[in-house]
Amino acid sequence: MIVLEKFFLNFRSCNASLRIPFGPFNSFVQKRWKKPANTAQTRLENRTRDSKLDKLATDLKKLKTIYNIYELMSNRKRGPFVSLQLMSRWSNIVGLNVGMGEFVQKYPHVFEVFTHPVRRNLCCRITKTMRDLIDEEVNITKECEFRAVWRVKKLLMMSKSGVLHVHALRLIKRELGLPEDFRDSILGKYKHHFRLVNLEIVELVSPEEDLAVAVIEKWREREYREKWLSEFDTKFSFPISFPTGFKIEGGFRVKMKNWQRLPYLKPYETKELVKVRSCGGKERYEKRVVAIIHELLSLTVENMVEVERLSHFRKDLGMEVNVRELLLKHPGIFYISTRGTNHIVFLREAYAGGCMVEPNPISVVRRKMLDLVLLGRRNTRELQNRVEVKNGHDTLVSTTNFGGTAGGDWVIPILESFETGDDRDRNATTDDEFDGFIDNGSSEIET
Repeated sequence: MIVLEKFFLNFRSCNASLRIPFGPFNSFVQKRWKKPANTAQTRLENRTRDSKLDKLATDLKKLKTIYNIYELMSNRKRGPFVSLQLMSRWSNIVGLNVGMGEFVQKYPHVFEVFTHPVRRNLCCRITKTMRDLIDEEVNITKECEFRAVWRVKKLLMMSKSGVLHVHALRLIKRELGLPEDFRDSILGKYKHHFRLVNLEIVELVSPEEDLAVAVIEKWREREYREKWLSEFDTKFSFPISFPTGFKIEGGFRVKMKNWQRLPYLKPYETKELVKVRSCGGKERYEKRVVAIIHELLSLTVENMVEVERLSHFRKDLGMEVNVRELLLKHPGIFYISTRGTNHIVFLREAYAGGCMVEPNPISVVRRKMLDLVLLGRRNTRELQNRVEVKNGHDTLVSTTNFGGTAGGDWVIPILESFETGDDRDRNATTDDEFDGFIDNGSSEIET
């Protein structure tokens, strides 16, 4: 027994020293090769990125944070300004990973920091320029009230049973250009269009056939008429534009061509059940969901919305699929930006060079707000007028008063210092001005 034990010990030591190569006859050292995972998360990480849309998503996150701070400040009853000590408690509410004081000082064109004349503590308020832009957006939203009614009616016409949850509309009210009190000013005011079934469900009174035309159908008609394409190629097709650097694998073009020609049930057509288990039923059902999301993004003011908020329309609009995976399947139609905590989906055909191809009045005002935020700490007397010019290659060129052009980028000239050469802080105010501010209850101080 002792001899056998010594033999096995020597045998094991020899095997440990000799590395036996992998092969079919030494099964005791075989390894299992795992297939690479192909999930929505891996496809999201490995996709081709669009740097301009990612940058736009990052800038919009800053604007959203500033807008949330403005709402918190406007809810204060004591006045239009708030102490920085109190604002420091809002960092977690607005989702800041830096101090509130550091964030406020980054944007002097948006926030004005001053010393309280009585309490002698640092306070902050929104600048007059930013407040004027916010008021301008509110006024334009009221002027475009019929356009907002038109958007809600089209959404109701796309729903399966002609009803929508008010909570879902509330989540994307800013994307749809709806006022804050849209439940009373839109749904309750136009009773010949909408009927509130209960507190959280709105119903369409009577559909209009003139509105049952999707944006994509107008594009197909224009492609068929102007480019002389065949009806077979344009009847069910979508505009496709891939980001720079997108790798086209073998057989991808054939699959895309077959998918473009695949018939499907259009968003505003009769809501018939699609047999998913039939031949090509799953592809036709998914293509109909793509058409619904495409139409929903086309109805928004800036042709984008957060991905998580699309899930609140799944049952009402009949999108019983994994929305995120479906968006990743079609990178030529949609683009998901992962900048920030919330992912944003863009309609690719609506953007060129990081700017909207066809802006509307509300998006123009929001672009002015974004330009004011992007000024940062640069000292400019006023924003130069920028004109969007669309050339034949669907790219945006911005022009300034200095005659310079930059393709796809906004040129904001940095003005030189004031001619007087005074180094004093021009945002500082005197005690007399503060006395007038307190006595009159005004929220504006001439600087």
